[in-house]
Formats: sequence, structure tokens, C-alpha cells
Amino acid sequence: EYQKPLLEPQNWILNHKKVCQIFYRLQEIHQCHSMFQIALASRVAEWDQSEKIGDLFVASFSKSMVLNVYSDYINNFTNAMALIKKACISKPAFLEFLKKKQASSPDRITLYGLMVKPIQRFPQFILLLQDMLKNTAKSHTDRLPLQLALTELETLAEKLNEQKRLADQEAEIQQIAHSVGDRNLSKLLNSEQRHLIQCELLTEIVYGDKGQVLKSKERKVFLLNDTIICANVNLKGPPDISSLVPVGPKYTVKWCAPLLQTQVVEVGQDILQSRDSVITARRHSSTSSTIGKVFLGPPRLYQELEELQHDLAVVEEVSLLVGTLHGTYQNLNSTVSQDWCLALQRLIRLKEEEIQNANKCRLRLSVPGRPDKSGRPVSVMVVFNTPSPLSKISWVNWLHLAKIAQRQENTPGWECAEEDGKTKAPFSCPLLTCKLPIFSTKTHTLKLEAALHSPSQSSLLGFCTASTSLPQGYLWVTGGGGSSNHGQVEIFSLNRATPRLVKTIPMKAPVLCLEYVKEPCPSADEMQAEKAQTAAKIGNIICVGLQDGSIHVYSSLDTAVQCLLTLENHDSCPVLCLKHSLSFLFAGLANGKVAVYHRRTGERLWDVDSCRLVSLCSEPVCSLLTLEDAAWASCTNQVTVIQGSSLHTQSFEAHSDPGYSVSHMVHSGGGVWMAFTQGSSIHLFHTETLEPLQEVNISTRTSHLTPGQVCVSSLLICHGLLWVGTSQGIIVAFPVPTLEGIPKITGKGMTSLNAHCGPVDILVSTTSTLSSDLLRRDSIINGSEEVKGDVGGQRGQEESSYPQDSEAPFREEKPKRLLLQYRVHSTCQLPGKLLTAQPEQGNPRAPPESLEHSPEDCSIYEVSEDPDVWVRGRPMEWGKEGEARRSKVSSTAIFSGGRGHRWIGQTASVDCSNSTENTLLVWQLPLTLSQ
Repeated sequence: EYQKPLLEPQNWILNHKKVCQIFYRLQEIHQCHSMFQIALASRVAEWDQSEKIGDLFVASFSKSMVLNVYSDYINNFTNAMALIKKACISKPAFLEFLKKKQASSPDRITLYGLMVKPIQRFPQFILLLQDMLKNTAKSHTDRLPLQLALTELETLAEKLNEQKRLADQEAEIQQIAHSVGDRNLSKLLNSEQRHLIQCELLTEIVYGDKGQVLKSKERKVFLLNDTIICANVNLKGPPDISSLVPVGPKYTVKWCAPLLQTQVVEVGQDILQSRDSVITARRHSSTSSTIGKVFLGPPRLYQELEELQHDLAVVEEVSLLVGTLHGTYQNLNSTVSQDWCLALQRLIRLKEEEIQNANKCRLRLSVPGRPDKSGRPVSVMVVFNTPSPLSKISWVNWLHLAKIAQRQENTPGWECAEEDGKTKAPFSCPLLTCKLPIFSTKTHTLKLEAALHSPSQSSLLGFCTASTSLPQGYLWVTGGGGSSNHGQVEIFSLNRATPRLVKTIPMKAPVLCLEYVKEPCPSADEMQAEKAQTAAKIGNIICVGLQDGSIHVYSSLDTAVQCLLTLENHDSCPVLCLKHSLSFLFAGLANGKVAVYHRRTGERLWDVDSCRLVSLCSEPVCSLLTLEDAAWASCTNQVTVIQGSSLHTQSFEAHSDPGYSVSHMVHSGGGVWMAFTQGSSIHLFHTETLEPLQEVNISTRTSHLTPGQVCVSSLLICHGLLWVGTSQGIIVAFPVPTLEGIPKITGKGMTSLNAHCGPVDILVSTTSTLSSDLLRRDSIINGSEEVKGDVGGQRGQEESSYPQDSEAPFREEKPKRLLLQYRVHSTCQLPGKLLTAQPEQGNPRAPPESLEHSPEDCSIYEVSEDPDVWVRGRPMEWGKEGEARRSKVSSTAIFSGGRGHRWIGQTASVDCSNSTENTLLVWQLPLTLSQ
């Protein structure tokens, strides 16, 4: 209805070349979905014979052509929107043409609304497939095809994300490079070694010596892998239409600084030095001059706090003196003076909260300035206001990780096999944060057996510390065997950037396994709630399996550890593995049996006398996995599914060779990955039909493993990565889908260049969610303004022209959704009417000249918590910002354990001097966002 009339020979409303640019790749997209529609219609016609459509999704959208076409379209979308807006301004006939087409449309949808539909299609398909899986019985023939279809579409969307991310990176770097007057800096930006990590529109604030705001200015801040750049955004005045090109705003570099010399300084950390070291806001500029004392920070808040504290001390002295009065006087007695003290204490608490809230949206950077007259280096403090606490905490986290990425062990840290055979080490890979020895030299003969994370929130961590430290809680590491007949548990605190040993527990027998027991979700019933409160006082429950056949159940509250219960099995057989479900504790024994302990309703501990034994075979039970109230137990090459309540069993063969025993099992979505005691292959099985779905030989995925001499020694799935630890100490990671589909390996994977000198004995993930209080903005932004609404709410006239912080209304019990990083920029900064997917009725909240969010900005996708992440096309209703769902920010780290540490890079000499020392390697991941 639009493209064909505009391309007619007699129609010269718009240049045909521009028409082709606007509708680039739309013909191929339409053809793709037309074929899909024909296939659907054919299948519906024979629905009684074949109730299955999942395979049609796979057949239609698994082709490489679909990825190429959609990638081109999405990357061209912003250009197309800018061309349309420019044509509306310069070609009145084109604007009239659009109005007539919209008026004649049955649903009165605009051209913008039509063109955004292809971008919305895959997120809608993913949501549709998730809903269909919810309503499809596990025994239905279409169950597995639907899961495979969900996997295919998720993989396709992730590839589109990555291509769009790379295209955005290149565009931003080229834009800033063209704006740089310094040739050396321009050359640096065009280097292949430079890549963009983060960029955002922030507000720079300059404060006076009394805490008053002297000026504020919007800046575009760019974080590269080794440089941070601050630029002015030139949007003043109406741009010349003839020079209007869809490349975004123009930048003027204000300053740039080396990343390693840039520090994040929290409010209050430099309060003493800020009073002695006076700096100016214009020192960054080449034409700047000192204009008096200007503090870049909120000293007024601290001055007021000190005044209140002084007044409280005086009033307390007055209260003591009032208490010595012999007479009775109205308004001058101990009761009144105590009220004064209480009132001042409350004001102090409010002032402290105000300072804390000021810190949540204020990014303070100490960057190197020009040396003084004596040649001494000078640090300059720059203060930025971020759109939300989430933005602030993301900046602090990225700055922290970018510095870690500069360390020698991370340059490069991973080797990624590309399609063309080249290798690279992307910043998005996990970063080696630290390595630390475990077990003392006296106990170096202990073998590293197991580890787990006991999460615990620390209220002592500050805002920035929480975003840069490891996941909060404690890491339990156990050892046993060797030449001794005893065991040991070491507990490390993770509430810091580097783990610290805080407690050692000697055990009477070698420790073979650990299990962290999550607290059951409390019921709405008052009695259940009361029991949950009592259970909370117990702390975390951790089960320790010993070689003497006993299971020690510990409560862990911070560093305090108490043994609550000891479980025994009738045969006193070594406990090789432990797993729990909501009602049961499963213990895999060395004699081929599984001990099942029952937990009474409402209780956190298991009944000592409830032990039931399920005999599988005569060989040891090497691995356990729980799915709902059932357990998967491996014995030799057989896997048995045990139903907890009835103890009903179902077995299947995981490998055709009986000599290949299942050693490890991990679960994600609708699949279970298994590794074996021999061979370098891992196998994927369906959780519902138990049929094999994929087999991958890891030794062929990297050149650092010796084929035929390697086997899998550990296995882990975490945040879309399947980690495979090998007997040669090398770790290989494969990307896998994260939704409810099948966790198939779709890429070639990547190899860690940091390895152990012996087998990778353990792989364990640690994850904690940052306190929601850290993300709540309750009081101030510039030290005085009152800001209402949740994180991601509207910010009025100070809002960026980019659609980055809208939130959709809260919806409970939603399935996990894919975060599609299509950064489709707003065109609000361009002249002309707003482009909107809604009928022409105007924006009741903001004039076209306003930078406030408009329907254009939120009709493309419902924006997720990440400022650059889009999910689904649904506009937020005005007035419901306060009901926006809260962001859930998680910190994740991966621990690997083995003997020693070595680097396997091409130019490195293999150093295994500490090859006999048990060592933990710690990888940190960027903060993640979930709903």
C-alpha cells in the first residue's frame, strides 16, 4: 500500500532510490512470512491428522537467509525513520500521501506502525510459543517441536542482538571519531583494538562551595575498553534540512582520560580532601581558567549533617543540665529535653538517607587533569547525574570490569573460534578476577571435592561496593581423601572484590559432597508465615556428605555454623552426591543405592527415621539431579528417574558402552546435559521423553585439547553458558539458550586461556541479587529536588531524547523473557511532527518540542530494565509510571577448582610451579537484569 505506489513510474513524490532505502529488505521479509503462512494454512487443513506446528517454526526461521534479511532491516530502521521524517518536511506531497493512506487504512495505522511490526514479530512469536508450551501437555506430540521452535527463535534473536550491538558500536565510535579534532585520538578510536563498552547521555553537574548547583549540562559519556570520553552533544538550533542525515547528533569531545587512571569516588569518601583541594569545572577545557572555589560534590549535605550532630551533642549536654534542676518549670524539664534529642536524631537519620539517595544517581569520577606549575599530577573530580540508580550501578560495574579486562591474564582471557577460523577475545566473556590457594600447606594432600555458595545479604556494603564485589554470601569449599582419613571445610567471605577465608571446620571423615537447601516458599497462611519467620532465624541449611556414610546438616548464619542434625544410612556407605527437592533429600551411595529422606510439611529439616533405600545397581551412584520432586540418578551408563513420593523408577541408557559411566548431569530448560567418565563427548537428553537430542565432542572444538586423551571432569550451566571442565585443566564454554526450550549448543564455543595444571575438579556458580533498596530512588537528585516514582519512571524535561528508561506495567507470574537489544533510537530531536504508531491525536503530556518520552519512544518495544534493551511492542499508559515493575539486578561469579594455575596463550610459557596447590580461579560476569 505504500511501497508499490511510491515506486510507480508516474509517481515522483519521492526519489525511487530513497524509497528503496526506506523499504530495504521488506520484500524478502514479507516473502519469508508469506511462506510461513502457507505452511500454517496447509497444516491447519489437516489438523485432525497432525496436531503439530512447532516444526513449521523451525523449518521457516532456521535458515541463514532469515538472519541476514532481518539483521539488515533492523540495522537500517533508524536510517529509514530519519529519511521518512526528512521527506515529510521537504516534500508536502509525501506528507499528504501518508495522511491519505492512514485515513483509508481499516485500523488507521501509520506507516511507522506498519514498519515496526517486523521488529515486533520475533518477540511476539517467542511469547506465543511460551504460552503454547504452558498449555500443551507433556505427552503431546507437539511438545518437543514447540520447545525446539522456542530454542530456534531465541537463538535467532540473540544473533540479531549481537549483530545490532556490533553495528551500534561501530556507528558510535565512527561518530565520535569524526568529531575529534585531535588526529592522534581519531587514529586511536579507529584502531581495531578499541571497542565500545557503554555510552549514555548523562548530566554533568557543577556545585559551588556552599553546595549550590552552578550549572548543569548534558554530556554523552563513552566508555571504551581502555579510555573514557566525555563529549558535548550539539543539538542547538534547527538543523539545516539539506544536511540532515540519519547519523544521530554531532559530538564535540570535551575531555578523554585513560581508564586505568580514572577512579569512581563515592559521596563522602573524599569529603576531607575536597575541602583542601579546590578544583574548577572548566579545567578540562583547553580555554579554561580558574574562576574561584567550586566544589564538584554535595558538601552542603555533609555540612548540614555535621551541624545537626553538633546540635545533638549540645542538646544532650543541655538535657543533662536540665535534669539537675530542683524546681518544676513549664517546657523546661527532662521530658521536653528528651523530645529535643529524639527529634534531632530523626533529622540526622533523614539527612543520612538524603546523602545516601544523592549517591544513588550521582556518578563521581576522579580523572587526571593537567599538572600544576610544579609538575605534580592533579586529579579532577567530575560529577554526573545518571537517569536512575540502575544506570549508576551499571556504570560503576562496567568501569570495574573494564579495568579487570586490562590485566595480563585477560588480554586475552578467552579464545573464540569463529566461522572463518580466526580467534578473538571479546569483552563480553567472563573475566578472571582473582586466583587464590585453598587448604593450608599442611593439608595440601586433601583433594578438592565440592563447593557451594551460601547467599547472604550484607547491609554493610555501600552502593558502589555492592556492584563491584563478588556475589554476596559465603563460599563453602570441602576437601578429603589423599593420605589422610579426615576432611575439612573452608568458608570464604565473598562480600569484597577478593574472597577471604573466615572459618575452617575440621571433619572426622573426608567430605565428598555438599548441598545448599533453599528455604521453601512460605504460605499465605498465618501459621506457615510464623514458621517461616522461625526458619529464617536458622539461616541457610547446608548438607555435608561424608565418606563414613553420615550426612551432617548445618545451619549457616553469616560465619556462625551449627550442626542441627546428623542423618545415617543403614549400610554406612560413603555418600557420593546429594540433591534435594521440595519434600525430599536424595543421597547417592557408593554401593549403588539412593537414600531418600522425607521432610515433614512445614518443617525445614528431614525426619531421621524416614530413610528409604532405592537399589539401582552394584556400582556407585556417581551423580544426582532433581527435577521437581523427582531425582535423576546415574549408575554406570544407566540413568534412573526416581519419583520421590512413590519411589517409582524409570531407567534409560545414556551411553551404548557400559564402560562409560555418567559422571555429571546439569539441567536447563527442557534438557539435561550429561558427561561420562571416559571420552570427550557430552550428550543432551530431553527431560520429558528421555530421548537423546544432541552429542558434542569437546576435543574437536579447540586446538588446546589432545583428542583421545581427555575426558570431562566437571560440568555447569549458568547464564546462558555451558561450562565444561576437562581432565587436562582446560575449560571450554558453549552458548546455550536460557528460556524454556531445549539447551542445544549452537555455536563453536570458546576456550579459557587460564587453566589448571591438573583436572578441573569443581565448577560452581555464585549468584546474589542486589538489595532492592539500592535501586530505589526516594529523595533527591540534585541535593534538593524531590523525585517521585520508581526506578525507570519518567523524568520530565530532563529526560534524554533516547527511549531508554520507560517501564511497562507490572504483570505477575510471567515466564522468563528474552531481552532483545534493538536500540531503535527516537527521532524526537529531528524537526517535524512526531512519528507514532498511534492515530493522529497528539501527545496529551508533552508538546513536540519537548524531550519527554512520547508514544513514538515506547511503541516500538516495551522497554526492559536495561536502558538499551527492548522487549515487546506495547506502549506504557500515561500516569502508570509508579506501577512500573522493579528491576532485579544480579551479580554472578564462576569458581573453578583444581591444582595450580597456568596460562595457555601462544606466547606464554606454561608455569605450573604451584601445580600441587589446590587453587580456585574466580571469573566475574557483568551485572545481569531479570524480571
